[in-house]
Parts: sequence; C-alpha cells; structure tokens
Amino acid sequence: MKKFVTLHDGSQLEVGLTGNRSGKAIMLPVAKSSVYGQKAEYLKAWGVDPELGKHFVEGLSDPFQVLYFDYEGHRFENPQPDHLTPETIANDLLRIADEMNIGPFSYYGYSWLALVGLQLAIRTDRLESLIMGGYPPYEGPYNEMLIVTEKTCEQALKNVNGSESQHEVNSSPEEVDWDNIQVKVDPNLTKQFYTMYRSLMEFDDKAIQAKLTYPKLTFAGEKDTIVYGEPFGSVIVDIVGLLQKNETELRHFGWDVEIIRGKDMDHTKAMQPAAVLPLIKPWLTANLL
Repeated sequence: MKKFVTLHDGSQLEVGLTGNRSGKAIMLPVAKSSVYGQKAEYLKAWGVDPELGKHFVEGLSDPFQVLYFDYEGHRFENPQPDHLTPETIANDLLRIADEMNIGPFSYYGYSWLALVGLQLAIRTDRLESLIMGGYPPYEGPYNEMLIVTEKTCEQALKNVNGSESQHEVNSSPEEVDWDNIQVKVDPNLTKQFYTMYRSLMEFDDKAIQAKLTYPKLTFAGEKDTIVYGEPFGSVIVDIVGLLQKNETELRHFGWDVEIIRGKDMDHTKAMQPAAVLPLIKPWLTANLL
C-alpha cells in the first residue's frame, strides 16, 4: 500500500507500507527510490547501492511490517531552511505513522536520520526499539556538525551566482568528501541542516539515556571518521571513535554497540543494505519476535 501524506509544511511525501501485516512495524525513513542507468553507475562508483531502499524493504518485509519513505530526498526537494528542527521532524514522522494506522513501531535511521531517531525517541512513547547507524547516541558531534553546516551554507551562498563548481553536493553533509568540493546548490537546502544542528546546541544526549528503556542498537563502520577540509571548518567527525570511546557508558544504558569491520567500511559503505541488513535483521528478530 502506498499513500501521500501531508507533512507539517504542507508538502506531500509518498509513503509505503508492506510486509507481514501481523508483524511488528519498522519505520524506515531511509528508503530511497531506485535509480537506473547512468545515475546508477555514478552511485555504484561511490559505493552506493542504487536500489538501497528496495533492498532494505525487501530484506525486512518477511518477518516485519515495513513503513518506508525517503525523508532525506523529500527535504532535498522541499527544503525547510528555517524550520527543519527536531520538533517539526518528529511531528512529520508521527503524522506518517498515524496516517498509515501504525501504533507502536521500531525506528531505523542512519547518519542525520539516526540523530532524528534519538529526537523522536524523547518525543513519543510509541517506540519499541531504536537503531542508530552512523551517528553516536552519546556525546554526539553536534558542535562539529554545526560548524560544517554553517560553512556549507556560506559556500552555497558564495557560489549561488558564481561559476560552475567542479562538483555539486547532492547528498547530506556527512556523505561528501569536503576536501575537494565546492558547494553549488540552493542555499535553502544547506541552511535547513544548519538550522537543525543549531537547534540542538542545548541538547544533552547524556541526560536522556535513562528514559530510553527499550532495546537499542548503535553501529558504525570501522573507518567512519570524516575529516573536513579548511573550507568547512577543519573539523573531524569521528563517528566510530565516539562509539568506541563511550562503549562502556552506552552498554550501561542498555545499548548494543557494533562496529562493522572492513578496511573500506567508511560512512558511506556502512549504510549500504549489504552491510546493514546482516546486522539489524537478526537484532530486530531477537529483540522483537
């Protein structure tokens, strides 16, 4: 079943629901539409599965009911430069669940959509489990990402009327090689991520841990350390390092912590279905069924 759901800003997002009708519900906001041809080959060159969403949905829809949509893609097409905040995003996600007649559900998000899952978790009592990939739930790099997104906004504004850049940003800030790129996109697109991180400056992810009393999994790739160049603040976002540093504290609060091994298992590779499904499917089965 597919349906268009109206979000807080009046835009409409296509949402799908499939799988085992009697199974537990899993929310997948990471379900990108499949692409083919030249664009698919480009994605493959970056280590990205061009049928990422399809493979996630198919991989989980046997034992579970899967609620799937592409929230990131929607926000790239319908940016909210001044209003992409934890409150508005959580409102959107809960509205989607309501419109699709889903009560309790589990949530899987990766990168900034993992951060979104943590924000959703403190705004609802409907979560049955939470999986955060590619963003640590404890001592998250909020300050670093604020710097990166602020610099991204500055680049976009500077280049909006300038000459063609060598590369264009067509992904979220965490997923680009910032050493060798100039940003030439709609500044509204980049500003929405700055707005989101700015709104999190007072957020204390340590203080909320005891409230998350259901099964929780956090993971990252073995090489998930992102070094941003000088044009983007010269900051290091060490996702895997933060998980390793805080593993004892995370396990104390009930988190399962996993590192996906591999010499090339960076932020992009560790979000692909081939790497993620063998980890999260057995974990969901063990904790929900």
